[in-house]
Amino acid sequence: MSSTEPTPDATAGHEAEEVVEHEQVRVRRAPKYGVFIGLGAFLGFVAAFVLTFAFPENEEFTVGQVFGFLLLVCLVAGIALGGAAASIIDAVSSKRARSVDAERIERHGEGE
Repeated sequence: MSSTEPTPDATAGHEAEEVVEHEQVRVRRAPKYGVFIGLGAFLGFVAAFVLTFAFPENEEFTVGQVFGFLLLVCLVAGIALGGAAASIIDAVSSKRARSVDAERIERHGEGE
């Protein structure tokens, strides 16, 4: 539903005009995927750190090697869970979307 109404611009005395278009748009809140993925990566790092020192030391591997292995697994799991959480929240927020009327005003004339 779009309509165009040219109206003269009151501020310019020359051949300037405003074009107003009316549209109906859907508005919703959407999560920022980068924030969720970053939070998942951080929580994966913390989990790897805690798991490294939660169990007794292994004679076959050093503490750094154990942390590296756990970090690899926990980071991937944290990133995947963060992305999944963002996707679920995005799906829920799309159900709560609402329609609103919007106007787009474009100025055409000598000022450009």
